[in-house]
Amino acid sequence: VQLQASGGGLVQAGGSLRLSCAASGLSFSNYLMGWFRQAPGKEREFVAGISWSGTSTYYDDSVKGRFTISRDNAKNTVYLQMNSLKPEDTAAYFCAAVRDGRRTISDYGFRDRVNDFDSWGQGTQVTVSS
Repeated sequence: VQLQASGGGLVQAGGSLRLSCAASGLSFSNYLMGWFRQAPGKEREFVAGISWSGTSTYYDDSVKGRFTISRDNAKNTVYLQMNSLKPEDTAAYFCAAVRDGRRTISDYGFRDRVNDFDSWGQGTQVTVSS
């Protein structure tokens, strides 16, 4: 399994970035996909998740209303559209995958799988200047 994240960069506060994660070596449509981030000296946090069908999505409260996760199963790619970026969004962003056949997943269901993600991308840096 290989996950290749891209799209990070330096942006001013209030700006936007779109992250992409291209997956290979897995049956992409059988996997729940997630985006995590980790800032220096902080724990990794689960930012957003999406079920295999795209029917269900999850967002951490800190990004709700500003970030949108989506996926294109034909392209084996998951995206994270980040708008209204804040300096506190500065972090390395990682995409991750876990096999999960549920079309519909509750927020609790997403959080319950946080420690089960077993395939990870290399990370892409997002830096938001004030």
